[in-house]
Amino acid sequence: MRIIATGDWHLGNLFHGNDRLPEHKHFLNWLLEKIREKKPEALLIAGDIFDNGNPSAASQSAYYEFLADATAICPKMQIVITSGNHDSASRLEAPRPLLSRHKVEIRGRVHRIWQDDRWMNDYDDLIIPVKDEDGMQIVILAVPFLRTDIVQNENYSKGVSTFLEELTARAKELYPGSRTLMMAHMYVKGADIAKADASEKIIIGGQEEIRMDGWTSHPDYMTCGHIHKRQHIRNTDWARYTGSILPMSFAEAGYRHGVDLVTIGQDDHPSVEFIEYQPQHKLIILPGTDEEITLAKLRRIINDSFRPRQEGGGLSESFDYVMLKVRLSKINNDIIKELEDLVNSKDAVLCKIQKVMPGIDICTISDNQKITSIDDILARDPMDTLREAYSLEFEEQMSDLQTQMLQELMQGIVNQSND
Repeated sequence: MRIIATGDWHLGNLFHGNDRLPEHKHFLNWLLEKIREKKPEALLIAGDIFDNGNPSAASQSAYYEFLADATAICPKMQIVITSGNHDSASRLEAPRPLLSRHKVEIRGRVHRIWQDDRWMNDYDDLIIPVKDEDGMQIVILAVPFLRTDIVQNENYSKGVSTFLEELTARAKELYPGSRTLMMAHMYVKGADIAKADASEKIIIGGQEEIRMDGWTSHPDYMTCGHIHKRQHIRNTDWARYTGSILPMSFAEAGYRHGVDLVTIGQDDHPSVEFIEYQPQHKLIILPGTDEEITLAKLRRIINDSFRPRQEGGGLSESFDYVMLKVRLSKINNDIIKELEDLVNSKDAVLCKIQKVMPGIDICTISDNQKITSIDDILARDPMDTLREAYSLEFEEQMSDLQTQMLQELMQGIVNQSND
């Protein structure tokens, strides 16, 4: 049985103020062609369908048009959609009664049932069997993003692990002998995320990290959303993140995007084929290193990197998003305007200008004085602090004249306070 796994679409996302709806439609059309070509038994979309809980009418229209086209192209394909942390669970699940009649199952939230004199998770609602034409059956465990109202445990990570284990055990109890495939949206401990400018919403301190090691009764396969870099999940050979369909920040400029085609047989280990998608617009960072270059060289790099705009100043369908890196000491408003005009004359959109701080060695300014207590701060020469602040702000050390002027000013303050 073949399943296409994807997630983290973020429909409605704005990239530095630029509407990405055409990019999302480009991906959705590409995915429809892959569905037509591969004819999978199931399509799994593991959360963050939309970029926020109140998506625009245009992004919702693109979503429902895709579902209508996908069910028309492959009527026997089962589509399963779960919510992510960006989605409104209730909004996503609202059309569930209608869409389920067209083989589209949505699980936006975990429902509760009254049993044994208490409220319990309705695990059965999250278990969706899928059969192929030969009669083989797999069971989809559709896990929406688990919020704290569902995971009522003093330790969120342990609560999620318990939830996943109990759901898997219930599926094996209901469908003994069937292969199991779980889809979830969560942050697994050890996942590789961008070191800076990460677009995933990660709680500082690791409070939401889920441990996967030591889970012996795990499903046959798991596909996850939430982390935007495609990767295996640490300490497993049966789970992976599919990654986002578009880069969500310049920190993700080097990521690969696409969907996974998961093939599951009756007995063999599931196999995964990565079907790569080339986003409509590349993310370009210039220059490619943090080395200091002259303004003239940066102009040449821009001119060599991009085509001129089309006649009339229009952008092509494959323009590039651009981030420029410049050193603080080399930039002012006139230079910014010149760089903006130069990029805007190309088949590119300037998203940001990043000011790169040079490697100022603070230790050489303050004689490597260590601050370990309030007493150290009170005893420190104020000129050391002023020299460091000046260097960080202007990326150069104070001149002798500036140092002398500050010393005279500080001495005048001391004399005035003593009068």
